[in-house]
Amino acid sequence: MPALRRSVPRRVPAAPAQAQQDHSDLRATEVRPRPPGQEVEDRAVPGRWEGDLIIGKDGASAIGTLIERSTRYVMLLHLPNGRGTEVVRDALTEAVTTLPARLKRALTWDQDTEMGRHHDFTVATDTPVCFCDPASPWQRGSNENTNGLLRQYFPKGTGLSVHSRGHLNAVAAELNGRPRKTLDWETPAERLSTLLKAS
Repeated sequence: MPALRRSVPRRVPAAPAQAQQDHSDLRATEVRPRPPGQEVEDRAVPGRWEGDLIIGKDGASAIGTLIERSTRYVMLLHLPNGRGTEVVRDALTEAVTTLPARLKRALTWDQDTEMGRHHDFTVATDTPVCFCDPASPWQRGSNENTNGLLRQYFPKGTGLSVHSRGHLNAVAAELNGRPRKTLDWETPAERLSTLLKAS
């Protein structure tokens, strides 16, 4: 069975760390380098999500991406009204509240301003939020890889507000239905179903 391929190179920091905007409010809970073996252990624990936004043309539109680390299951957030803090908070809350408690252990995100309402999200969903160190995309490796795959559907330099919620759900379903080598050729949907049945 064919493996999923990325059509774009991995993202690199666009500016040195000292030139990046200060997001002191987002540093309450940071991701720190994992000790040897911890990466595999983390992936064995269900309910740890990685999140990000893919940005459209001129920064005017966005789609939210959520990936569950142990199953690689993808959820896409419909953001037709921009990417302000309240909009992102509400979309995240709507998506995460559909999950059972054991699948809401933690969410890891970049130190970006759209997560300025992360405390509200945690209160609403009982899901703690962790933030990566600046310019450290490898701390959300599953999400970075999936965002690369998603650019096949949502190319850079295009407007993303034209995509309906139904279309986003269809794209997520397609990715969740494709066998993954990292899952011993199971699909994310199959792995998540097995996980839920065992709960």
